[in-house]
Amino acid sequence: MTTTTTETRFATSADGTRIAYDVTGPEDGSSHPALVVVEGALCHRGMGAAKTLAGPLGERFTVYGYDRRGRGESGPGATPYEVQREIEDLAAVLEAAGGNAHVFAASSGGALALEAARAGVPMERLAVYEAPFIVDGSHPANAPDLPDQLQSLVDAGRRGDAVRLFMRTVGAPAPMIAIMRLLPVWKQLTAVAHTLPYDLGMVIGFEQGRPLPAGYYAEVKPETLVIAGGKSPEYMRTAQAAIVAQLPHGRLATLPGQTHMIKAKATVPALLDHFGS
Repeated sequence: MTTTTTETRFATSADGTRIAYDVTGPEDGSSHPALVVVEGALCHRGMGAAKTLAGPLGERFTVYGYDRRGRGESGPGATPYEVQREIEDLAAVLEAAGGNAHVFAASSGGALALEAARAGVPMERLAVYEAPFIVDGSHPANAPDLPDQLQSLVDAGRRGDAVRLFMRTVGAPAPMIAIMRLLPVWKQLTAVAHTLPYDLGMVIGFEQGRPLPAGYYAEVKPETLVIAGGKSPEYMRTAQAAIVAQLPHGRLATLPGQTHMIKAKATVPALLDHFGS
């Protein structure tokens, strides 16, 4: 079966911000369950999980890939940034998808989707790929003021330095960063550098080497699959287990040989199993 992707469409968030999305599904137009993809830091639907997964998932689902506010073709935000605004953005895309779609969320997008679920945003089922938490001593805590550091660099027009600081923080080797600065992708990354404080502000409280607050995810209603890469660092795998331990309907899947980089061949079978298609 082949898939087709629509031209850009727009949902309107609660504060009036236009959120861009597209839809990938079977070329024959047959009806399939809706699945919304939530991107992580520095990603949008043109260079992230949606681009990787929409094709293979589009044979079984109607996949909605959207640009989080301030990225791609979405508006920068009609009101000052708060996590609640992004929850409303996701809710607007879910409404456009029919009101109760499945959700797959990557990295800090996973933290966002979990916050939306905590807030009662309707979802059929949820899958989260490696929310980037540090909940024990197996990895140094990130600096509590990291979001402020990133904001200062962006405000000073030093977008490349903001991206470099973020990439060093997440463990990218210096030679890799140096090479990336010479590639076309660097321009794409710096274009959304102003959103880095949003992502880090959302997760920094859970990157201090402390356990998750007791019962934090107790109100998450959807059946939730939390995915860890088998080759990811210990702290990342430990964090995913800690999330699952709090979820009323949670399940952990560890994908052998995988890292924080999402690969369709390994991830799609786990999603098909969880979403029941």
